[in-house]
Amino acid sequence: MLKGVIFDMDGVLVDSEEFICKAAMRMFEEHGLYVKPEDFLPFVGAGENRYIGGVAEKYGFPIDIERDKARTYEIYGELVQGLEPLKGAREFIKKCKERGLKLAVASAADKVKVEVNLGLLKLPPDTFDVVVNGLDVEKKKPDPEIFLLAAKKLGISPSECLVIEDAVNGVAAAKAGGFRCLGITTSFTREQLAEADWFAPNLAEAEWVLGDRLGVRS
Repeated sequence: MLKGVIFDMDGVLVDSEEFICKAAMRMFEEHGLYVKPEDFLPFVGAGENRYIGGVAEKYGFPIDIERDKARTYEIYGELVQGLEPLKGAREFIKKCKERGLKLAVASAADKVKVEVNLGLLKLPPDTFDVVVNGLDVEKKKPDPEIFLLAAKKLGISPSECLVIEDAVNGVAAAKAGGFRCLGITTSFTREQLAEADWFAPNLAEAEWVLGDRLGVRS
């Protein structure tokens, strides 16, 4: 029986991937390194340390991760003003609440980015029972630690939770933790998210997953 839903944030509730990518590219450019958007793809969903650090490693470029991450977030805050929630996000959350489900956000991003993005959703502060960010865990996605922590804080088992993810690393983390997973195809294709149990293009077209189809892969 479904008792809770754990949302990833970027690509599920808000589409901020373009902006964090632009912010990181601009940060590297300030250091004289010109990188490409596709350089970041392998690190989507793994948290900003890996997102930035992985690209730096690719180019053999030394960085100060805390300093450069802070600068990236500063640029991100400038770029992201006016960001809207993804289609169906508010409505899906409302349906979950009506069904009495416990709700959590589990994002690999740092607390500052999570707070900025959730603020842009314009939802009441008590919308989510639990919010977990990348600073709360030692191991990042594709390790399941962040989802296991969210489930523990919700007081329910992984088998009673649905994880909603848009990234390959996130889907892998959910399945490794024993969760059922809905893959949202905003950032990657259905084929790339093949490990997920179900698929939808956005939350506006995913309400059915809250019904009686959770035992059927589609």
